[in-house]
Formats: sequence, structure tokens, C-alpha cells
Amino acid sequence: MKYKHILFVMLALVFSAFTTKPPKKSKLQLKVERLAAEVEPKVIAWRHHLHEHPELSNREYKTAEYIAAHLQSLGLEVQTGVAKTGVVAILKGGKPGPVVALRADIDALPVPERVELPWASKAIGEYNGAEVPVMHACGHDTHTAILMGTAEVLTRVKAELRGTVKFIFQPAEEGAPKGEEGGAKLMVKEGVLKNPDVEAIFGLHISAGTHVGNINYRPGGAMASANSFEITIHGKQSHGSLPWGGIDPIVTAAQIINNAQTIVSRSLPLTKEAAVVSFGAIHGGVRNNIIPEEVKMVGTIRALDEEMRQEIFRRLETIVTKTAESNGATADLVINEGYPITYNDVALTNKMLPTLQDVMGAGHVRLTPAITGAEDFSFFQREVPGFYFFLGGTPLDTPEKEAAPHHTPDFYVDDAGMVYGVKVMSRLVVDYMAMK
Repeated sequence: MKYKHILFVMLALVFSAFTTKPPKKSKLQLKVERLAAEVEPKVIAWRHHLHEHPELSNREYKTAEYIAAHLQSLGLEVQTGVAKTGVVAILKGGKPGPVVALRADIDALPVPERVELPWASKAIGEYNGAEVPVMHACGHDTHTAILMGTAEVLTRVKAELRGTVKFIFQPAEEGAPKGEEGGAKLMVKEGVLKNPDVEAIFGLHISAGTHVGNINYRPGGAMASANSFEITIHGKQSHGSLPWGGIDPIVTAAQIINNAQTIVSRSLPLTKEAAVVSFGAIHGGVRNNIIPEEVKMVGTIRALDEEMRQEIFRRLETIVTKTAESNGATADLVINEGYPITYNDVALTNKMLPTLQDVMGAGHVRLTPAITGAEDFSFFQREVPGFYFFLGGTPLDTPEKEAAPHHTPDFYVDDAGMVYGVKVMSRLVVDYMAMK
């Protein structure tokens, strides 16, 4: 009898696990999801307009006007000209509570569009002095439209909100033009997270390699830091037939490139996190029979751990200077500031994960590895706890692995994914406020 009782209890527990219903949604949670579905046609129309009229970093003048007009129509407190072309709006809820920020990036890229769409971009812009085609080749048009939709949804439940929402439409995520400041770093510098003081911030990125209806996330380091570097090697020019009469910066450059490969493979604990050191360009010389006086190289450093990042900086400095010295040359290394690690606050991520699962369905919220791409959302996360995740944009009839990558002429994401973005962003605000 004893064993029969134990068996009965075990069967009851198993049955309970399969029949337990998720917590019932509150009236406000149901309302914002219903409103998100209602505004979906508007969100799609906004996305099409923004996609057809893209603008480059720090040049998002028309985009900012378009966003501001919508926010003003909602009766929000709107500030323009933030970090040059950014737009910020404040929504004060009907009840006291925390200040929650939502962010969308608004700039496009110098990429020609190859996708055949009625709303394809034919825009031309100027990038570093050159005339270039312009395209929303990273999906910032969808981010902007989603946040415009979220602003409308939350405004319509204003009286029921327990706190304040700050909508941040950020320019220049892809990097300001040479000689200019911009992006999240400048927004933080200008005090965008102050007055009122933001307690937590949420952001999303559409993913061309993730099916519509899914979300990918990762607590902790989710995206890598990114630092560009420049190396200038100073040698002594000589005839190519008499190399002993000079100091060869090209040979020195080759040795620096080879030696730098040992930084990741031999100096970093790769079981801890990933890291990358890549050289992207090398320039030196004009003729086959002249050893030049100087060689310039540029590259990128990516890391998912701050200590490893600093070790890369130290090792690269040593390799560059000592390798040059061993050849009788000298070399200058400049490591530019770049973006910090996109670090999802672990406590905040764990707290908000049930919201994602409730909106999308638990099976559609996937824990994924970190990636070595970078995001300047990280500047906000250095100041306040933040959570950044990836929203599916691949059409269901396209295999995820066959989707064209971001930053390419064939990049495309489906309109069907955007309503999920509005639902999730709206619910993150409502649910976070309810926990306070």
C-alpha cells in the first residue's frame, strides 16, 4: 500500500505539471495587448514610410520631424534636437511609480537596397564626403515604428499606469560621421536618463535571422564591446633591390598581424568568454620596387568580458611596439573608445523574462549565446539597469539560416513581427511598474 500511495502522489504531480494554467492576465495586460493589435496597421504604415525615406546618422532631420509630430499628437511632452537629431517624449501615468525608459534607434546605413518592395528606398545621402545610397539595412525603421506604436498604446492607458515612461528615439547608433559626436553616448552626456531619473531601460533589435513570433535573449554580456584601432609603422624608405639600406615597415606590419593572432589564442581564457582581434585594412607603398617609409593598418577589437578587453589592449600595445622595435622601426597604436559591452542586468532580465514568455509563449523565448556584434545601447546600460533582446523578423516561409544578413542590400524583415514588439514593449512597462 505504501508504494501505491507514493505512485499515486507521483502521478498526481505529473498530471498537475501538464494541467497547471499560467497566471491569469490582468485587465491592463489584456488591454495593452488588444490595443497593440489595434495599432498594428498604423505601425506597418509608419515603418513603410520610414523605410522609404531613410536618413544617415546625425542627419535624421525628416525622421525626427515625423516622430515628433506623432508624439505631439498624443499629447506627450516632446523634446527635439537631443544629441543633434534625437527625440524624447515623457508620458506621466495616472499613479505614482518608477520612471521606465524605452529606446529605439532611428538612423539608416550607406547601403543600396536590392529588395523589390513598393516602399523600397531610393534615397541618396552623403557619407564622409561621398554620395551614397541610403537604406534601413539594419531594421531601425521597425524599431522606430514599434516605439511609436508603443507610445500610442501606453498613452491610451495613461490613467492606469503606475509611473512615468520616457520614450527615447536615438540617432546615430551606427556611429556619428567623422569629427562629430552622436548616438547613445551623447544622449547620456546631455542627460537623457535624468529629469526625471530613469530606473530601468528596455530596448529591442529586429533579427533577420530569427523567425517571426520568436524572441532571443541572454542575461549578462549579450553583445560585445567594440573598439577600432589604428597602427602607424614608421620605417626608412629604400630601393626594393637594397632592403638593407632601409627599415621595412611592410615586413614589420606582417609580423605585427601574425603576432597579434596570439592575443586571443594564447593570452585569453576563452572558456570564459569570446573575443576577436581582426585587421580590416593595410595601406603602404606605391611601387613594386620601393620599400615605403610608412604603413598604416586598421582593425577591430571585440570582447564580452571587461577584464579580457583590457588584456587585449595591453597585449596589442606590447606586440605593436616591441615587434616594431625588433625590426628597427617605430609604431604608434591608437585604440578608439568605441562601445562598451551590451550587458543585460541579470536581476532585471530574470524579473522580466516571464513577461516575454507570457506574451510570446514560453517555447518562443529562446536563451541564446552572446554575439560579437556591438550596440551603443550599452551606454545606457552603464548608467541604469537595462534589458536588450532580439525580436524575430524572418518570414516563416524562409529558413532562418537563409535570411540575408543585416547591413546588406538584400536585408529584409517581415511586417508581421512588429506587433509582437509593440505588445512586449508595452507589457514590459506595465509589468515592471506593477512589481514596484
